[in-house]
Parts: sequence; C-alpha cells; structure tokens
Amino acid sequence: MRIATLALYALAASTLVACAAQTTPPSAPQHVASASANAPAPRALPACKPGADWNEPAPALHVYGNTWYVGTCGITALLVTSPAGHVLLDGATAKAAPLIEASIRSLGFRVEDVKFILTTHAHFDHVGGFAKLAADSGAVVVSRGADADALEHGHGDRRDPQELSVEAFSPVARVRRVNDGETLKVGDLVVTAHATPGHTQGGTSWTWDSCEAAACRHVVYADSVNAISDDVYRYGDEAAHPGVLAAFQATLATVAALPCDILLTPHPDGSDMWLRLGAQPSEKLVDTDACRRYAAGGRERLEVRLAKERAGTK
Repeated sequence: MRIATLALYALAASTLVACAAQTTPPSAPQHVASASANAPAPRALPACKPGADWNEPAPALHVYGNTWYVGTCGITALLVTSPAGHVLLDGATAKAAPLIEASIRSLGFRVEDVKFILTTHAHFDHVGGFAKLAADSGAVVVSRGADADALEHGHGDRRDPQELSVEAFSPVARVRRVNDGETLKVGDLVVTAHATPGHTQGGTSWTWDSCEAAACRHVVYADSVNAISDDVYRYGDEAAHPGVLAAFQATLATVAALPCDILLTPHPDGSDMWLRLGAQPSEKLVDTDACRRYAAGGRERLEVRLAKERAGTK
C-alpha cells in the first residue's frame, strides 16, 4: 500500500476520533471519550461513492446506536460495541485489514477489545483480512458449515459455487462453528446467526438490536443473495448439488422475513449503503421494507440464472 494513502488515512483517523466524542452512544466504553478529547482534528477522508474500489480507504462512520462502519469504500466491515467488548463483522481483503484497524482506533475503540470476528461468507474480499485481524485482536473467528472449513484451509471446495474463480486467502486456525439461530453474547450485546446459504453454502446473515436513547432498531447484516458461480457450477444441477437450490430459495424467504429496520450488506452497493450513510444521505437509513426488497432482487436474479442454465448459456 502506498505511503501517501497510509498518511492520508492517519490524518483522517484523528478527525474521526474528535467526532466520536460527540456521537459515541452511552453504551460505549469510557476510554472513548478521554481518547477523543485529546485528539487533534485535521482533514477527513472524502465520502465514499457507489462503485468504489474494494481497497479504497473509507471514513469510519456511525451507523446507529452501537453500530459503526469500519470497512473500505468497496467492502463492508462493521463494529458493534459494548462495555464488555466488541464484535467485528467481516474483514475485507488482506490489504484492507490495516485500514479496518485504523478505523476502529479512530473511533476511540481498541482492536484488542474485539472478542468475536464474524463472517458472512468465506471469499477473499470479505475474509482476506481475518488472519491479521484475529492475530492483532486475539478475537475468536466464527463461521458456519462449509465456510468455516474454507476459513481453516484458505479456500473453499466444490461446495462453493465460485471455487474455481476466487482467490485463496491466509487461513485461520481454530474457527468456531456456529449453527442456525445460535446467539453470541458479549456483555449485554447479543448477535444472532441465521443460515442463509446460496452465494456460498456456509453463508450466514447476522442480526442484533442497536439503540439510541429509547429508540431501538433491528439491524440486519444480510449475506449476499446473488447466484454467482464459476464456469462449471450449476445451481439447478440437483444430481451434482442436491438440496442447494431449495436451500437458496429458503434463504430468500428467511431474509425477507427477518425483523429488519436497518439493512446492511457485505458489498455496500448491494443495498445502496452510500446513499443511506454519511453526513448527507439521500435515502433513509431506517426502512422496514429493505430486507423484503433485497430478497426479491435476489429471487429475480436466481430465476434469470436458472433460465440461463436451462438454455445452456451459463
């Protein structure tokens, strides 16, 4: 990574620390306020735009309550905080790991206070940073099914529709397996896993509640619902992949039915996040129909994909 980019990010971090003193929710650790009060305030990074590069540095942003955006402009990573420790969701690419850590620190939080690192799906653009993030934080990495296996091997197997087309990544040792409906707790923070296979077979969506004063919102970090594969895999090939299509269709129903006030996604463009986050959003953040629309879009794309498979064009 270029020195100029790192220098710019370091300058941006100081500004964001100063802002954190005014925006940190009551549940944040006490060290945040003291760290923020002593920070200088130089210039900030520009706001992200749709279609951004995966490794483009992003300003750390307050989403709602104890939920923060700490990813890049092109790939989401979220920090959910509590006085007892924090949860990090996704880790972007290997190149982005230092940017995620800088964003966490810029908000006044400690990387070492991250207790769990959770994954939506085990592709290099979302878990490439896990090895460094886990080593630096000491956090437990959590995943589900085939994707937990992929994390430990550094690449998926034929259960992954994109096995032949995605890059490998640094493996993570001793991944904790989680089941559908299982909860992870850090103090009073409770995060729930939802099995949402399709994009990968171990794909997982996560939900939690974030509160500001008396207003609590159901936050959904929904995994990708895009039917994408390498040139060999066919979603409709029941003999080769028994039960996969039915599971994908069930995933779309699951996502549509989740209690959903705020939708966030692994690729910000997947849910127009850059139109809903930041200082001057053009779309509303709270939208109780967002998960249903997200699932409906995934269902339309799946039907298009299946039609191409039947026609022999994919």
